[in-house]
Amino acid sequence: MFERGWLSANGVLFKGSEHCVLVDTGYVSHASQTIALVTQALEGRPLDRVVNTHLHSDHCGGNAALQRHYPALQTYIPAGEADHVAQWDEDRLSFRVTGQQCPRFRFDHVLQPGSDQWLGDRAWQVHGAPGHDPHSIILFEPASGTLISADALWENGFGVVFPELVGEPSFDDVAATLDVIESLAPRTVIPGHGRIFSDVANALATARRRLNGLASQPHKHAWHALKVLMKFKLLEVQALSAENWQQWCRDTPYFGMIQSRFFGDRGLSALLEEVLADLVASGAARRDHDGRVSNL
Repeated sequence: MFERGWLSANGVLFKGSEHCVLVDTGYVSHASQTIALVTQALEGRPLDRVVNTHLHSDHCGGNAALQRHYPALQTYIPAGEADHVAQWDEDRLSFRVTGQQCPRFRFDHVLQPGSDQWLGDRAWQVHGAPGHDPHSIILFEPASGTLISADALWENGFGVVFPELVGEPSFDDVAATLDVIESLAPRTVIPGHGRIFSDVANALATARRRLNGLASQPHKHAWHALKVLMKFKLLEVQALSAENWQQWCRDTPYFGMIQSRFFGDRGLSALLEEVLADLVASGAARRDHDGRVSNL
């Protein structure tokens, strides 16, 4: 397992007797690092397949670079995203609306919940995991009790419930996905972010407490999402001038969508200034006297 920083999702590499498979490929700005990690680990063998748990930019941003590096590479994506990738609809794929980047890539096969996917020399179960993303899947290997949970379950929570931000109720989907994970009774969890963990009962309890709190205070969830989007951008670029920061904020549709749905009593510019101030106060960002915004 390649444990990455928060800009890139973790990657899980399988070296089987017949195929080598990578689950999730990180963010585009880490693509060269992804290739270096994979090629070093494969020790001269080719990468045969990429499997994406979902198509947020931090999970599939290395797809295009890996496809160039390994021309015979086969790419597997969740079935619900097939049309969006074929048409390269950057709005439906969430890249443009979040203000993030992902180079265009192709896909060769789709992942259907209820099917099996061979990773290494074992069959892993494909389960639907809507909530954080409506098309997300998780992967479970019953003999070892190992779960690749993507952003459906972390050791201390789960990913932003993005459909909720645009008026698509999904907190119940998160709860249902947590129930699926509990029913699988995994002994080891490889999350999309953070370290591998085995105290699954505590992680599920933490996730459910967090879910109950966010579902009862949707404005709190929306505020958190704004901070996550801003912090992600700062992780990507490290620093932006005041002009470029403001331009990025204006060009990121999610900000206006969240403002109109949850913070209609505040203007967008004032709202985003408050969110940035919150990041600065928490030590997650810095704003210089000339307005330059930097990651911390």
